[in-house]
Amino acid sequence: MKNVVIGFLGTQMDMGKKRRWRPTLSLVGHDHFSVDRLEILFDMRFNRLAKQVKREIEEKSPGTEVLLQQLDLNDPWDFQEVYGKLFDFARSYGFDDERERYHVHLTTGTHVAQICWFLLTESRHVPARLIQTGPPGPEDDTPKFDVIDLDLSRYNALQQRFDQLSREYSDQLKGGIETRNPDYNDLIDRVELVASNSDEPILLLGETGTGKTELADRIHSLKLDRRRIKGRLVHVNCATLNGPDAMATLFGQRRSYLGTAGTERSGLLREADGGVLFLDDVDELNPNMQSVLLHAIETGRFYPLGSDHEISSRFHLIAGANRDLRSLAASGQFRQDLLARLNTWSFTLPALRNRSEDIEANLLHELDRCERALGTHVGFNSDARAQYVQFAKDPATRWPGNFRDFSGSIRRLCTLAPRGRITKTMVTSEIDALQSDWISAQSNDDFKLVAEVLGDAASDVDPFDLVQLAEVIRTCRASSSLSAAGRALFAVSRTKRKTQNDADRLRKYLGKFGLEWGAI
Repeated sequence: MKNVVIGFLGTQMDMGKKRRWRPTLSLVGHDHFSVDRLEILFDMRFNRLAKQVKREIEEKSPGTEVLLQQLDLNDPWDFQEVYGKLFDFARSYGFDDERERYHVHLTTGTHVAQICWFLLTESRHVPARLIQTGPPGPEDDTPKFDVIDLDLSRYNALQQRFDQLSREYSDQLKGGIETRNPDYNDLIDRVELVASNSDEPILLLGETGTGKTELADRIHSLKLDRRRIKGRLVHVNCATLNGPDAMATLFGQRRSYLGTAGTERSGLLREADGGVLFLDDVDELNPNMQSVLLHAIETGRFYPLGSDHEISSRFHLIAGANRDLRSLAASGQFRQDLLARLNTWSFTLPALRNRSEDIEANLLHELDRCERALGTHVGFNSDARAQYVQFAKDPATRWPGNFRDFSGSIRRLCTLAPRGRITKTMVTSEIDALQSDWISAQSNDDFKLVAEVLGDAASDVDPFDLVQLAEVIRTCRASSSLSAAGRALFAVSRTKRKTQNDADRLRKYLGKFGLEWGAI
């Protein structure tokens, strides 16, 4: 195959006034690399120099075909102009990979031209390898000549460094806890890519206690490491933004607000400037706050209370929610346009009961945290550990508070452990206490949920039916349609029926309580 080299004319170095070495001429002086065709890009203002270099190369290497390609640049330091003209040159060139091997000479041209060559070769718009040349050293008469191949797969050590760095970032997002759940690992990998490469809002969904706050904090740390932000993480609990001070807390307040002297407040949005704003429980925001917040997110500007002038604050946004925002938006409780803005990147954290593979790794993590807090070594007896792990992994163990329940349970066991040993008797007592609390809380939650739909008639529902109806309501609210809810509720029995009219079965069940799909 023929070797073809493309490069700019060196308007200073190729003149050879200050030094004997001339980069373009040196290309044909290497015995190990023959140049069959050399294409020199030049500006018409340097036409005489281009023709002179062409003659000298033809005299030095008669077998090299030299072609002069006129490429006029008004400003060789203007990135847009240089890239645009090189891109057009590449589009019209007509590369023949089967017969010719292409190289780009990086040594000549401005730094802007070198960057543009790199981008065009990396993207394969110019299917070439890069050549760097240099003058001979003080103890060597041979000019330097290096070929750079952008195929990183050939550089195993470099590729391993990239892979290791990616694993370190993923471990950082996991809090250093080894996880085996494939869904959670895939989620963390996607979060790492988004946090590292995008400044768009990130929405973290999931039940309470699944780790949204911890993940938001780790995303902030990752963005700091990747130099995408410089500021701090500002955590806003939206559930507390109620009452007359809510707007001032978020957007700030001027001292003269309401016509009397008062405390001037910068506001949490202003404090997040240059950093990350984490809106925890964003589904708890009232409609008026949602409207003002949407404008601030989209424009980066807002009015503090009592101010006639907008102020600006640029921040990366992370929002967290326990409830299904789509259902809330459909019922008018959450703005559709705000949801669309927050939902650019959405990640649903799995519940602890769906991550049984990670129970033991998180158990070790919690034990380590307790040891640091208590200042003493704590551990399970073998039979106690086996009993606790079996309980924790049991599908019947719902962990309604997820990692909050789990972490609190381990802290209690460690604090009460005599001589730092957790016994089987202690584990049995802890399991009984957890189950009792969950049953009591579930009963209250079930009644509240049914009362939302039936009103006072909830008092007439038997305890047996109350549990079932509450689960049906939860599933319906989390489903996009009556059919989807039916498929989820009758997932097992539907496989044993000849006809599978899930929507009709669910409609009849709701009818027993005088309910329709739209009322839920």
